[in-house]
Amino acid sequence: MRILHTADWHLGKVLKGVDRTPEIAAALDELLALVKRERIDAVVAAGDLFDHPNPGAEAEAAFYRFLAGLKALGVPLVGVAGNHDSRSRLEALAPVLKHLGARLAGELRFFEEGGVVDLLGMRVAAVPFLSERRLIKGAELLEEDPGASMQRYAGLMGRLFQNLAQGFAPGAINLMVGHLTVDGAALGGGEFKLYVGQSYAVPATAFPPEATYVALGHIHRQQQVGDVAWYAGSLVQLDFGEHEAAPRGALVVELEPGRPPRVEPVGGFGKPLRTFRFDLAELDRRMEEVAAFPGYARLIVRGRGDAALRARILRAHPHVLEVTFEAEGEEAQPLTVPEALSWSEAYARYHQETYGEPPDAALKKAFEEALEAAHAAD
Repeated sequence: MRILHTADWHLGKVLKGVDRTPEIAAALDELLALVKRERIDAVVAAGDLFDHPNPGAEAEAAFYRFLAGLKALGVPLVGVAGNHDSRSRLEALAPVLKHLGARLAGELRFFEEGGVVDLLGMRVAAVPFLSERRLIKGAELLEEDPGASMQRYAGLMGRLFQNLAQGFAPGAINLMVGHLTVDGAALGGGEFKLYVGQSYAVPATAFPPEATYVALGHIHRQQQVGDVAWYAGSLVQLDFGEHEAAPRGALVVELEPGRPPRVEPVGGFGKPLRTFRFDLAELDRRMEEVAAFPGYARLIVRGRGDAALRARILRAHPHVLEVTFEAEGEEAQPLTVPEALSWSEAYARYHQETYGEPPDAALKKAFEEALEAAHAAD
């Protein structure tokens, strides 16, 4: 059995005002070509297919176009919701998705409730994203110390895996697909850090020994995290905060009962993102290098620039999405939120300190929508 393991598409992603959806849609078209070329039997999608719970029309169109392409090839898809996806939306769409040959689990179901399905003779256990607050009662969180609650989350996830493993069959290909954090996994750098901390981590040893392969999403760096467990990584490089050299893309996996999986990474999808750092005195010389870069760029310039210079750079180089000036002896600091400020107030202060002016109405609205989507994802 040959499967394509993919995750973390983030359709609808907007980076510094640029909609990445057309780029991600093009990467999905490349996946369709790969499915045909590599004679893939099934596609496994491990969550975060969308960037926020209420995706736009273009993001949804790309999603359905990919599923329709798979159906035309006779290749089914199975997957789970990630923390960015709308669980209820995927559940409501289940009858439509089934007609397109796709099974996407938005909500957790135990083995007895259909949490393990048959797909081309494979037994597939689905583990959609589960936040700590959904898995552990609020009262227990208040009563326990942080270390105890972390251990409890990992323990409950282990019990969940054991329950689902009851649906596995001896001598069959037993596949688990999940959107979660494995303890010790190396971050890609662009993940939503609230959901990748140790409070949400499970040890790789928690996966059932009956599993032939564990297909994971959530961490954007492609990597192996257990004997048979892998992260596919994000389909494209999503954010400047991601490590530029981190592997990402998808995985072609060959599975046989009773044998270790054979995993072949594939990558090179989407435009590269790069952060250029140099002194203000080097600006003219280094801008030649920036101009030749084929992807999206962020500039961190050491020296006292001004808003007019920033505007000129952005106008002359549309692929440069951000320019930050650092005064000598200063380093860019991550945004921290004083307890007395709301997130909106903190963003306004950040914008004032970074750009010398408050955010305009459109930026305020965009920030509020992003903040609302982040809260809704939980």
